[in-house]
Amino acid sequence: MVVNFELNGQYFMGLNGGDMFKFNEAVSFVIPCKDQEEIDHYWYQLIADGGAEGQCGWCKDKFGLSWQVVPTILGELMSNPENGQRVMQAFLKMKKFDIEALKNA
Repeated sequence: MVVNFELNGQYFMGLNGGDMFKFNEAVSFVIPCKDQEEIDHYWYQLIADGGAEGQCGWCKDKFGLSWQVVPTILGELMSNPENGQRVMQAFLKMKKFDIEALKNA
């Protein structure tokens, strides 16, 4: 009925509450990624075997759980008054984040 697990140093507990409880976007896990290789790794692992891509770094795994695979540099790029809006416009068109495209925005 209960499972305890650790992801990236963070501990979680899951409870089998029955069919009446479904996953939805109200709960998601954020994976901060230091580089494109890390983004690609998590992204493709999560959408494999029945997962689905979403917009702006969101995806769902094969169980329907929502994840946000986000570059750690995003906050810095967004806070720059010169190009923050361009960065936002660039990532609104993305599914999986492309760090190089964000830096070039």
